Formats: sequence, C-alpha cells, structure tokens
Amino acid sequence: MVQVASDVKILFVHQNFPGQFLHLAPEMARRGHDVLALTDAGNKRQSTVKTLRYKHDAMRIDPAQTRLGRNYTTLSDRGVSCARACLQLRDKEGYYPDVIFGHSGWGETLFLKEIWPKAKLIVYAEFYYRGSGADVGFDTEFAPYGFDQVMIAQGRAAHLGQALVHADAGLSPTQWQASTYPDPLRRMIRVIHDGVDTEVVTPNSAASVALPNGQVLRAGDEVLTFVNRNLEPYRGYHIFMRALPAILAARPQAQVVIVGGDEVSYGAAPKDAKGWKETILAEVGDRIDPARVHFMGKVPYPVFVNILQISRAHAYLTYPFVLSWSMIEAMAAGCLVVGSKTAPVEEVLRHGETGLLVDFFDVNAWSDTLIDALADPAKYQPLRDAARAFAVQNYDLKTICLPRMVEYVESFAPMQGS
Repeated sequence: MVQVASDVKILFVHQNFPGQFLHLAPEMARRGHDVLALTDAGNKRQSTVKTLRYKHDAMRIDPAQTRLGRNYTTLSDRGVSCARACLQLRDKEGYYPDVIFGHSGWGETLFLKEIWPKAKLIVYAEFYYRGSGADVGFDTEFAPYGFDQVMIAQGRAAHLGQALVHADAGLSPTQWQASTYPDPLRRMIRVIHDGVDTEVVTPNSAASVALPNGQVLRAGDEVLTFVNRNLEPYRGYHIFMRALPAILAARPQAQVVIVGGDEVSYGAAPKDAKGWKETILAEVGDRIDPARVHFMGKVPYPVFVNILQISRAHAYLTYPFVLSWSMIEAMAAGCLVVGSKTAPVEEVLRHGETGLLVDFFDVNAWSDTLIDALADPAKYQPLRDAARAFAVQNYDLKTICLPRMVEYVESFAPMQGS
C-alpha cells in the first residue's frame, strides 16, 4: 500500500498568517510534516508553526498611469517581494518545499512556481471578481453601476486567474465562492470549508456578556445580535440599522449587541471621511435608544462566542460575496439566524428549517421578522436545534473539515519511498 511520506516539506504563504490556515498548518506539523510559514513582516499574529517574514515596501501607484491595471500592479508587486524572499530561502538555505499552499488574494503565489517548479502549488481560491452576478452592481446606493464598474471588476480578477492557472489546484470554502471562477478554472477547485470547532462554539444556557456600560446580559434575555469584522454595507450594516427603530419600538425590553470594527474590509469608505458606523448612525440615531444599542467593537474570541450564546435572534446579511465564518459559528452556537436571501447564505441556511431568510433590501421585512423572532423564542427553538445539527454534521472542524483538508493537501505530497 502506497503511503504519504511522513516528513513532507509544506510551505504556507499568507500575508496575514495563519488566516485560513489557523488549524491546518499546526495539524500538518502534528502529523510529522516539516511545516514552514511565510508572511508579511508587518503581520504580528503568532503561531506555533515556524514562521518567516518577508519585507514588502509597497510603491505608490499612479491610477492615471496604471488605470485598470492598478490592482494587478499593486498585487504583483507584492508577489515579487514574496518571490524574492523565497529565492533567498532556496539559494541561501537550500529549502525546497514539496507542497506550497498559499492564499491567492494578495498576489503572493504568482511567481512561486518560478522558484520551485517541481513543488505542488495549491492556492486558496476565495473569490473571483466578476462584472455581474456577484457583489458588483448588487447595491447601487453606495456605488454607481455601469460598464465602467464591470471593466474595473474584470480588471481586479487578473491576478486571481493567473494565480490559479500557474497552480496545480485550488481550494474554496463554499460551492458558491468556487462558482465565481470561470468554468475552466472552476474545474481545478475543490470545495472544503475551513471548519468550526463545534465543541467550543456550542449552545450554553449559562452564558453571559458584560456590556461596556457594566450591564450584564444572559442567555434567555431578549437579545438581538449582529456580528461582522467591520460594520459596512457589504455586510448589510445599513439595512440592519434601518430596521432597528421599528424593532426597538415593538420590543421595549430588547437589547441589541453589535460586534465589529469601524474600518473597511470590503468596498469603499464613505465619501464624508467618517466610518460607516457613524455615517449610518447619523441617519437613524435619533430614532434608536443608545442605552439599548451596544457597540462592542472588536472583541476577543471567547467573548464573541458568549455573545452568540446569549442571542435570541441573530441577523446576518451579506452581498453576494465571501461568506463570513461567523455565519456558520452562529448556527453552531444554536442561534436563530435570520439571514439575507443572497446566494452565499442560501447555500448554508434553509428557510423555515435551519433559520429564516429575508430579502437583503427589505427593511420592513427585517423589522417584522426580527420582532417575531424576539417575541416568540419557543416557536423557533426547532430551527435553532436544526441549525446546530446542520453545522455539526457539515462544518465540524475536527471530524469533517480538517480531516478533508489534510487528506487533500497530502494527496499532493510525495509518496513514501518515492
């Protein structure tokens, strides 16, 4: 029987390592492989995996000169910095990986096959920009839509296509994200989700959360939650906030807990230079009670889990774009998830079975659905139970996703004795 060699050299490449390799990289090391990570020098995140850092001095790009190529120019420049670091690693240290697994989003993998042509290269294919059918043109309130925007989106995809063409294979976390790639590239991609540790993210009737004002909320309280890395239109922050006045008026005991920073992860910043948090608050602030709407900012992971565990209703909205980890985590925590009726959400949430779906833009429907969810938790307990079961059966880290990921990566490794 042919077996994978136990000491395969695996190089992980991610400008914000560990990123999507948080669990995979340590597991590969635990299995006896020689694991190394390469990340940007400015990345301060720590890992148990040995990590090297490359220096990238981003050159200022003149949009007038680069035009539609400005995105490719920026990201291929990072690819060059990463490649030069790898060249030194090869020539000075004699390092030759068997398998390279890198995120394609920032251009880091573009030239690695030129350094190590015999290495198998897998790219994390998270999303492929397109002129229609995804995020571009979905919400025209904050971004104009026309042929110019279509061309810009296509231009943004150049490095993503090149990255996969020069790789041996790709991996996407969801079927819909994989489907954004053109058919010839889609055939190179395997779908395996990053996974959720459902032993950590689990219902907890004893959970509690201390708010910034000193108030403590507990499981069983009337709590509405909304979570994102940053509060911005791509994740429906504007729609959620516009739904709040009616919700707070109808549910006088309800408390709203909002998690997220005030930076921009996706899309553009507001034109008035304020963050999206303040921009939308200026619109609806005089119609909501600030004593009942609690902005938590970015919180430590255990606090985030506790927030999900005290939630009576959890709102999750997204453009047709990358699905947030928090969506699956909310299901694992046994939340009643009210999600936007957009393709990434519909892949994991079944209306009336594992949660509720609402048209992304229908503010009144969001208010009505969340009001009902807060008013009658017993009615929706079967959906919460089903959501938890679905997450465990399909996205559990230890029993499903991580083993599949390990098997996939090892399938590119040299065989024992080869």
